[in-house]
Amino acid sequence: MSITITLTDQDKSTLRTAGYGAVALMAAAGAPHKGITHGSIALTSATGLVGHVLAAKSKDIHLHGKSVAELADQVLPSLTAAMRLLGTQHPEEVDNFRDTVLVAVEAAAGFGKGEPGPVVAAMARKITAALDA
Repeated sequence: MSITITLTDQDKSTLRTAGYGAVALMAAAGAPHKGITHGSIALTSATGLVGHVLAAKSKDIHLHGKSVAELADQVLPSLTAAMRLLGTQHPEEVDNFRDTVLVAVEAAAGFGKGEPGPVVAAMARKITAALDA
């Protein structure tokens, strides 16, 4: 069975910016380097339409900012926009995207290796809130 991708290039960019941006935010908040690698692997290991979009080689992810706040100003709205986009165009993929991002965030935070620091844990909560907005 083959997945038909019916998203525009801008839609795909929004999903990739949201997913990879979440991992970038975790890195900016101080998540361990090895965790960030695991978070990125989680994104490229996704399945379904979301997996095809996140695994595609692309240069459309542009995350700019000199501070965590500037990065968050881009990423958190992208997460909410990605959920709304999928909710209207591919509702069957909403849970897949949310779960994929949360697995990537957990991997980036190094969950399972002790509790993440308070800053990393707070960023994970902000990412979850943006997904649920």
